[in-house]
Amino acid sequence: MPPTGNPFNFARITLLALVEVLIVKKTSYRHVLPFSTTSLVLAILAINYVFFLAWKLYLYPVYFHPLSKFPAPKVVDLWRVLARFRGKVPPGQLLLELAERTPNDGIIILQGGFGTSMLITKPAPLADILVHHPYDFVKHDAIRNFLRPILGDGLVIVEGEQHKFLRKNTQPAFKFGHIKELYPTMWTKAIEMNHVLKEELREKGNDTSVEINAWAGKVTLDIIGIAAFGRDFRVLERPDHPLVKNYADLLEPGPAKFAYFFLTLTLSRKFVDLFPWEISRRFNRTTSNIRRICAELVRERKAEIEKLGDDQFDILSLLIRSNNFSEAELVDQLLTFLAAGHETTSSAFTWAVYRLAQDGEMQSTLRSELIRALPDFPRFAPGQDIASILEHLPYLNGVMNETLRLYPTVPMTVRTATCDTTVLGHPIKKGTEIMISPWLINRYSDNWPSASTEFKPERWIDQEGTHIAEDGTEQPTQKPNNTGGVTSNYAQMTFLHGPRSCIGQGFAKAELRCLLAAFVLAFEWELGMDEKDVMPDGVITIKPNNGMHLILRSLHGHQKG
Repeated sequence: MPPTGNPFNFARITLLALVEVLIVKKTSYRHVLPFSTTSLVLAILAINYVFFLAWKLYLYPVYFHPLSKFPAPKVVDLWRVLARFRGKVPPGQLLLELAERTPNDGIIILQGGFGTSMLITKPAPLADILVHHPYDFVKHDAIRNFLRPILGDGLVIVEGEQHKFLRKNTQPAFKFGHIKELYPTMWTKAIEMNHVLKEELREKGNDTSVEINAWAGKVTLDIIGIAAFGRDFRVLERPDHPLVKNYADLLEPGPAKFAYFFLTLTLSRKFVDLFPWEISRRFNRTTSNIRRICAELVRERKAEIEKLGDDQFDILSLLIRSNNFSEAELVDQLLTFLAAGHETTSSAFTWAVYRLAQDGEMQSTLRSELIRALPDFPRFAPGQDIASILEHLPYLNGVMNETLRLYPTVPMTVRTATCDTTVLGHPIKKGTEIMISPWLINRYSDNWPSASTEFKPERWIDQEGTHIAEDGTEQPTQKPNNTGGVTSNYAQMTFLHGPRSCIGQGFAKAELRCLLAAFVLAFEWELGMDEKDVMPDGVITIKPNNGMHLILRSLHGHQKG
């Protein structure tokens, strides 16, 4: 049986070399070796270090590591990965390609000089890690330390009992009933964004190119401001709002940010911040600015509650009334909700309109469905329930779910085993790294047998008999489904699963439905940039690395589809 641990390290191999020198000098071989004592020491050290490198880089991970029984990519595949790091490849795509070329039962081992990691590809091990033993696996310390200035010690960062406490105390703000009450606010902001864009078209002329990702970030900041802080930031009216500038500096992709992220993970942020480069100063400046803004909002809200009382149900008011958090802890929680709450939806909206820009027929199909459902757009009849209308539209929900599947906001996360544990009955040592890539899992052909990488909203629609349409023809009756046509919900990992799943996924989907429906009814559009320049990228979240430029045409009233 192979050993369960690595018997060699640099110190042991050096000590072993010295022992070997003493043994040689005590034997008859010392008379025949043409070496001085110094040369003998250096020669044995060199031999031992060569062996150590071979052991560490190849022999141990391939033959003796406790996880070596799992399949691993061929050496040529690993070299292919390294070679493509210089190219334009979306985060997670290289792991997907490795999984497609490596037969496996849900676990692949990635071996290298920096250690051995488990790459998870299928539902069974995901269920074990995320649901059956969720607190045996925590986020990698280096990633948590990098994200802490951005997200604070909120739900995304904290672990164990602290996480359970936070989850319990913030869950009421994300109940279905409360999200349903927020639909009118989300819809109003979606219409407001349309008005701002139409004003821009009136000034510059129809068929104007608009960078839509920036506008998506503004409108979602406005919505999360109301939901989390009870404040309308009015970012759509104020393009110079400090939150816009700071989050743009923080989250926009670029090679300097990737280098900063990579060095921070491999070294440490404190060490990397000693480097004399601008990206480090910008990161610290923008995160400090955002924390300061959140602290000011917390103090203002606490003063209002003390003076006037408060029956609001925004997240901040809920946390203040619980009396469970200090002011610094409140700031930490709001940093998480502010960043995660607007970035998830703005990214998804951007990728949804991109896919609709590629396919005019798909865009028309969605518009026709929305016109039938919302004939008085942008108004509603008295008592009309916008939440129920949008949540039951098959094609709208199909486009939304397919976008979330193919463009998960966070393409990869890393977990570390905090104790000796198991995955599917296999013993896993404390410290083992677990790589989970929603980009891989959501596109993997073993999880999605039907056209796994194609954008097919129809996979999220069920056919249920027929009905007679207004024109007298017989039409299929459709309704949205939540499976995408696959048997396991672990094949869709955009929001993860279990107690560490995204607490705001219902909020994000509601927001995306409103923004997408209002936008489709107000505009027609096509891509306003070269297709080859559209590339999912980003250090923290997936964003288009060259923006998303659309040629917009305003629709004056409903167009029959």
